[in-house]
Amino acid sequence: MIKIKNLTVRNFMSVGNQTQAIDFDKGMLTLVLGENLDLGGDDSGARNGTGKTTIINSLSYAIYGVALTNIKRDNLVNKINSKGMLVTIDFEKNGVAYHIERGRKPNVLKLSVDGTEYQEDDDTDESQGDSRQTQKEIEKLFGMKHEMFKHLIALNTYTEPFLALKNNDQRAIIEQLLGITILSEKADSLKEQIRISKDLIQQENTKIETIKVSNEKIEESILSLERKQRMWQENHNSAVSDLSQSISHLEKIDIDFEIESHRCLENYNEKKNKLNEAQRWTANILADNTKQEKTIAKLDNEILLLKEHKCHSCGQEIHDTKQEEILKSKEEQKQEAAEHILANNTQWEEHNKVIQEIGELEVCPPTQYDNLEEAVNHRSTLASLQKELENKKTDTNPYEEQIVELKETALQEINWESVNDLTKVKEHQEFLYKLLTNKDSFVRKRIIDQNLSYLNMRLTYYLSKIGLPHSVEFQNDLTVIITQLGQDLDFDNLSRGERNRLILSMSWAFRDVWESLYQSINLLFIDELVDSGMDSSGVESSIAVLKKMTRERDKNVFLISHRDDLATRVNQVLKVIKENGFTSYSNDVELVE
Repeated sequence: MIKIKNLTVRNFMSVGNQTQAIDFDKGMLTLVLGENLDLGGDDSGARNGTGKTTIINSLSYAIYGVALTNIKRDNLVNKINSKGMLVTIDFEKNGVAYHIERGRKPNVLKLSVDGTEYQEDDDTDESQGDSRQTQKEIEKLFGMKHEMFKHLIALNTYTEPFLALKNNDQRAIIEQLLGITILSEKADSLKEQIRISKDLIQQENTKIETIKVSNEKIEESILSLERKQRMWQENHNSAVSDLSQSISHLEKIDIDFEIESHRCLENYNEKKNKLNEAQRWTANILADNTKQEKTIAKLDNEILLLKEHKCHSCGQEIHDTKQEEILKSKEEQKQEAAEHILANNTQWEEHNKVIQEIGELEVCPPTQYDNLEEAVNHRSTLASLQKELENKKTDTNPYEEQIVELKETALQEINWESVNDLTKVKEHQEFLYKLLTNKDSFVRKRIIDQNLSYLNMRLTYYLSKIGLPHSVEFQNDLTVIITQLGQDLDFDNLSRGERNRLILSMSWAFRDVWESLYQSINLLFIDELVDSGMDSSGVESSIAVLKKMTRERDKNVFLISHRDDLATRVNQVLKVIKENGFTSYSNDVELVE
């Protein structure tokens, strides 16, 4: 049994950032009414556009990754917020708890089983944010395709009625319902096996003809293949040896120590660079100071000569005013050189402080990898090589089978045993294929007879309960006949209200067959089918059937409607409120006595 327990929705269609939740675990008939406060609340016309159908669209999206209608996935994201869409459901199957999370912007698809996330292979469609493997697992759990979901669980006016579908589409649904699809799947498998058998027979016949005309060349072919076999084996052994050596080398590396060594090396190089830079600066400063001191000494000598009224260049006596100007300039130059030395000394002390702080550089251990990135990737590299080695070891010599086959058939008389055996296998496969595909086969007849009679019985039951006077019956060829007073009718001959009664009855009958063959499901949605053209008698009859389902079969039925008057006929009312452009689900549950 599948028991869908709850649903949460955020930023899905009209639902905004405020997460909305619905409990599916109460086993009662719930009326879903809309109240569009943006259009005046309870005023006329304010029941539309609230987001009632969003509930079943979000349920469909959570399970199948698509809405009930052809809405692009990106258009399911709330247009106002434009991101953070997330839908979740919790359900149980045979006592095991499951949780699904699916969303877009960012893309999310998670399946948890009893609290443990389902582990998937690398089979992800990044463009859609879906894992094909996870999706297959989800659909396997529910056991039904999306089209069947729309006819069993989410009945709505958007889905084309079963009887309005093309014959092939009807057949696909009814065959899946009755279990005939399994026969078709097995038939497809057999068809492929028959093709393979025919190919093998052809190969054997060709082989026999080859033996007839080229027996003398077989040994030459064997020798050639044996040379290729040896070359392949040598290359294979060499590749295995190289991989093993590489793996052995990597396994000896203490990767944690290696990574730490790289980090030590990075720190060492950083300190070394700082030390070299400081030493370069101190050396340059000392050299510059030496230069400045020489300049000062030269200037001292020139100043002394000038004070003695002698030319600093030629030594001749001078007594004019120019001597005073030159003396003043030399003293200023001497002052600038002295100040330059003082500034250099300050810088020298700063860089010498760095040298003292760094001190003697520690010696780092040698590294196996050229850089830290390669060391960090060690484990993935090792795993990749191990996987490659594992795959390589499983490789089989492509020439061995050919050599064995040639040796077994070389210089032999023609033997038809293999062809005969394959022919028998093919004939048996063709017999089974006809058995599965022939409409008159006893296998298909038995399945149809067993399940179709039950379908027709339940359909008749619901038609009588819902008050539709027509007779509707599935034939053995899986077609449907609608009659009234002995006259055949088409689905389009029925009024809107009659069609809706038939849609409901057929869906309920489908559901009974499905649950008898596969598994029961606790949830049912009916979206506006009761609103559309159905008279009060039909409404009352429909609700009576639904309430019986909730009471006797513990079904949780949601009736989506615009009709306020139905509130007195249900167990509870769920209000879907539209305000300021966003949809919310009322927490105030109105219980109807």
